[in-house]
Amino acid sequence: MSTAAAAFLREDDGAQVVEYALIIGVVSIALVLALQPVFVSGQFGSFITRVANCLMGPVCT
Repeated sequence: MSTAAAAFLREDDGAQVVEYALIIGVVSIALVLALQPVFVSGQFGSFITRVANCLMGPVCT
């Protein structure tokens, strides 16, 4: 086996990129599934208002 082919097989820099891409994909799917009732119900505006109130104020309802 040539030295260039052996070096290519030992190189693992691309593995981290693939792992991060898989993590982002799983998180994205989880977010879509978790937020699906909000979008389907048509109350996205009230959802954003509740989130803003929780972030800005001391009380979350």
